[in-house]
Amino acid sequence: MGEQKNIVIAVVLSVAILVAWEFFQPPAPPSAETPAVTEAAAPDAGATTPALPTTDVVVPGTPEPAQAVAPVVPQRDLVLAQVKRVPIATPRLKGSISTKGGRVDDVSLVNYQTELAEGSPDVTLLSPSGTENAYYAEFGWTAAAGQGQTLPNGDTVWASSGAELKPGQPVVLTWDNGQGLRFTRTFEVDENYMFTVTQRVDNTSGKEVTLFPYGLISRSNTPEVSGLYILHEGPLGVLDGSLKEVDYDQLQKDGPIKTPSKGGWIGITDKYWLTALVPDQAAQVNTSFFYHQVDGKDRYQTDYMGEAKTIPSGQSAQVGNRFFAGAKEVNLLDAYTENLNIDRMDLAIDFGWFYFLTKPFFHALRWFHGVFGNFGLAILALTVLVKLALFPLANKSYKAMSKMKKIQPQMKKLQERFKDDKTRLNQEMMDLYKKEGANPAAGCLPIFVQIPVFFALYKVLFVTIEMRHAPFYGWIKDLSAPDPTTVLNLFGLIPWTPPAFLAIGIWPVIMGLTMWVQQKLNPAPTDPVQASMMKYLPLIFTFILGAFPAGLVIYWAWNNSLSILQQWWIMRSTADKA
Repeated sequence: MGEQKNIVIAVVLSVAILVAWEFFQPPAPPSAETPAVTEAAAPDAGATTPALPTTDVVVPGTPEPAQAVAPVVPQRDLVLAQVKRVPIATPRLKGSISTKGGRVDDVSLVNYQTELAEGSPDVTLLSPSGTENAYYAEFGWTAAAGQGQTLPNGDTVWASSGAELKPGQPVVLTWDNGQGLRFTRTFEVDENYMFTVTQRVDNTSGKEVTLFPYGLISRSNTPEVSGLYILHEGPLGVLDGSLKEVDYDQLQKDGPIKTPSKGGWIGITDKYWLTALVPDQAAQVNTSFFYHQVDGKDRYQTDYMGEAKTIPSGQSAQVGNRFFAGAKEVNLLDAYTENLNIDRMDLAIDFGWFYFLTKPFFHALRWFHGVFGNFGLAILALTVLVKLALFPLANKSYKAMSKMKKIQPQMKKLQERFKDDKTRLNQEMMDLYKKEGANPAAGCLPIFVQIPVFFALYKVLFVTIEMRHAPFYGWIKDLSAPDPTTVLNLFGLIPWTPPAFLAIGIWPVIMGLTMWVQQKLNPAPTDPVQASMMKYLPLIFTFILGAFPAGLVIYWAWNNSLSILQQWWIMRSTADKA
């Protein structure tokens, strides 16, 4: 019996430790399973590519620019006003394309605000070079050394043909290098977050030229990340059929990571936002994750370089690219995967180890949200659905625990009688179990089953943008954030702000109380030390879950309440039969 109780206690404590570890631990250091570095093929065998004029990106296939002293950074609005721009206006985006460099470098998300408070500014995703946190996409061409052609770069000023970029209304940028090459860059955008960029080169130079198309995303400074092991934030992509994730500090330490790939995508992710380059899915490309410093600042770059395009004089070449800049909405990423044949764009959302549970849970919550109009009610409904699915298993377990509680007086008598003979005590207990039909291990099963369910729901609440700023009722305005109330200062009546780990809200207290009631319905461990440890678990979990998303705490409190009703009903029916 003692060993069976140890199993139960070990499992419960393991859950507590895992929960605390997952939430409070910083990301793990790079492991030996980091994707192997594969050198990309050179643009031209035995040749080196020319260094471009000083710029803030590294064009694929060119040397790294020299370091420079950090200049004074002007305000974002001043930088935007320095060059002519083509406005972007869609139902979900606003911003502009710079005619200098032809970059997508000014994008804000009109459906998402930085804070929950009314009047909060829209989320700014991309900013131009020269701002404090520059973040943009660039497309272009590079060439092998010795061709003698001037190619467009970040300083090139393009002529624009359109007044505004909107769905169904493309914008065309053109530039002539004066040496017989005319470059055309056509931008299109859909109703959501996907840009289509078509690059064309017309050759009237009188000689054949060979060019390599590229796309890159450049990000200045290391962004502030959540620091949780369960969430990846940084460079990533689905390359050559596999998901590649690279942490910012890993890239600084290990250097460039280059991977050849056919199709797929590559970009940079935040918790809720994504930028991603999507080359022609049938083309072979060389991709890289890259870190360097420009003007004394950390700079991260993800890029790809396509296959060579040989263009005889009098002919032209054209390549298509896509660029995603927006919110990581599950249904939208799934739609792009299906409709544009992009390899698993939904992997930009870190669904974790329990992907097979997490994503179905998300879709179930979305469905219930459509029914009730509130994600909090959707969580309650999903909890009922999970309880119904596990009802037979839990029923059997609770019946076993009810029998164990009923025979506790007899067990105590046996322990007192055979306290000096452990072998005889175990034998007498086994006989008692057989006589009463009790199984001390049956109570462990619901705990084991709840672990993946708990973490899957935690993932849904923590990583999906659909839960961001989703309200419940009363004081819960954001199910993805911790309960904002603080019991220990009487909800603000006491002029004292407790530290974060003591900021326990109302819902964590409710959860702790339900856990305590449920514990009272279970048979207590006969070992005094074990009983003491179990007695403090509700309090421990109250403090641990105080910093967790309110939606998860509501789920746990509601799940405990349903379990209490189920256990009470089983105990009553068992007593009636007796």
